[in-house]
Amino acid sequence: MTFWRSVAAQVSGLRVRLLLAFALLGVTTSAVVASGSYVQARTVILQQAQDAAVMSLTDQLTKGYPIAQLPPTQDDLELMAQRLSDRESYAVVVYRDLRAQGGSEPADPLTPELRQKVRDGHIAWQRVALDGQPSLLIGTQLKLDRPDGTSRPSGLEVYSVRSLVPEQQSIDRLATWAWQTGGLSLLLAVLLALLSARGVLRPVRDLGRAARRLGEGDLTTRLTVRGVDELADVARTFNDTAGTLERQVGELRRMESDARRFVADVSHELRTPLAAMTAVTDVLDEEAEHLPGDAGRAARLVSQETQNLTQLVNDLIEVSRFDSGTARLALDDVDVAAAVTATLRIRGWSDRVRADLPSGVVARLDPRRLDVIVANLVGNAFRHGAEPVSVRLSADRDWVTIEVADQGPGLDPEVLPHVFDRLYKADTARTRSEGSGLGLAIAWENARLHRHGERRGALVAGNGPGGGAVFTLRLPRETTDAGGAR
Repeated sequence: MTFWRSVAAQVSGLRVRLLLAFALLGVTTSAVVASGSYVQARTVILQQAQDAAVMSLTDQLTKGYPIAQLPPTQDDLELMAQRLSDRESYAVVVYRDLRAQGGSEPADPLTPELRQKVRDGHIAWQRVALDGQPSLLIGTQLKLDRPDGTSRPSGLEVYSVRSLVPEQQSIDRLATWAWQTGGLSLLLAVLLALLSARGVLRPVRDLGRAARRLGEGDLTTRLTVRGVDELADVARTFNDTAGTLERQVGELRRMESDARRFVADVSHELRTPLAAMTAVTDVLDEEAEHLPGDAGRAARLVSQETQNLTQLVNDLIEVSRFDSGTARLALDDVDVAAAVTATLRIRGWSDRVRADLPSGVVARLDPRRLDVIVANLVGNAFRHGAEPVSVRLSADRDWVTIEVADQGPGLDPEVLPHVFDRLYKADTARTRSEGSGLGLAIAWENARLHRHGERRGALVAGNGPGGGAVFTLRLPRETTDAGGAR
């Protein structure tokens, strides 16, 4: 299929279309010119031969008749036929039932149509094929002069049969020349098409290669502008567009770098006051039960919000590591079922989750990041889905797969492409979420950190056939990349 698609692309390419267009133009022009020239020359050659033969016969008859009296005898007819014949033609003389023919040509070359016109008193001619050779028949009827100066038909018919082989040979040579000229014209058209295609396609190919490099991220790509035609205008427009894009992308990258640095700096700066606040909230937690009314509720609220802020700062610091490429894996041989079970038990979810975790699945991965991924997926199922929540483990020789599903309404099709976006909210009317809004994004980044050659970990969101959201985590069973690469 790929081969035929490639062949179809080449056949429908601009080079082939230019060649076909030039070839068709060359063939059409050559055919029209050659055919017109051939027909015109053939007509002229035959007409000249015909006029010359008529004039020759007329001149010979004007010089005088070798017939002494009418009606003539057979000898008179034969003598006249012999005198009117030469190397290029021969004569046929007919008087009523008498007939004489000069030369040794076919017995009866005359046609009924020609004889009828001659009997009617006309000078007539006709082109016929005799023994496969083109010939010209010319006929006329001699007239007798009267005493009063008028003339009357004598009944004596004279026909001249002239071969047109020399003229046909000239016409054939002309036709051969016309076809040779047409062939040379076609060859010239193809050469011109190749030159034109090369001149047109070279800047087009350069533009295609430059566009691919630009699409791959090489924003310094520029085209060499040649000439002042439309293609040169396209090259200049491309260069202007690439320059504008390079400036805008550079500015966006600078702004993004500043924003990431700002987030990282702020997150690190907040860690110290948050540590102090956490110590204070620990004291408040111990005294909250003894504080009356609003004071106790305020203490618990401050403690909870401090924990949320601490979690947000930790998530931001983790995100900044992903962005800077400094995140690293601490690889170990892990019993995956035991690790997932520990994650559920530590967070008190063991009784709320349906776990299908076959034992004996060992993989080389980062246990801390696996714990973060599973905790985020299960916690997200509890917050936004509906129980029961299930966790299922499967594995083959190359991959470990963990599937987390719930029985909630599932993910809206408009939400699916943005599930792993940072701080994305499916409900825009909700100004505050229960978590930091970074959990799924961090889980996705942690999955991608696990690599083995060309195989890379992945986290995919979808909906189950019976409803509910389904998140599928796939990790290479033998992770060898220490992370850090984006």
